[in-house]
Amino acid sequence: MYEVSRERSFSASHQLMGSGGRCEQLHGHNWKVRVHLAGKDLDANGMVIDFHELDRLIIESLAPFEHQHLNAVPPFDEINPSAENIARVICDRLQERLPSSALHIRCCDVWENDISRARYIP
Repeated sequence: MYEVSRERSFSASHQLMGSGGRCEQLHGHNWKVRVHLAGKDLDANGMVIDFHELDRLIIESLAPFEHQHLNAVPPFDEINPSAENIARVICDRLQERLPSSALHIRCCDVWENDISRARYIP
């Protein structure tokens, strides 16, 4: 099994409704996302996937969130935009865009700051 990863970031605000703390107030983050992609085989060029292609797919998956208030963007208009939920949604969106069924997401990490990370493992 081979694994590659790529990082991207986006800026967005959110509110964690029902959390009972300061995070219920409107606030924003410069979110960092790292996607770990795995494949059993390499393509004709000796790659799991070209990093530029993976980068493009991640950017497409993050585009609806960039400079938005996440609570107003589906599916976060129905579920809390916690780092955990964001990681799952990004993972699901990216998996749908992968060019081959032989590729799969191992995990998706989302940081809301330098010391707080959530991971989703499908």
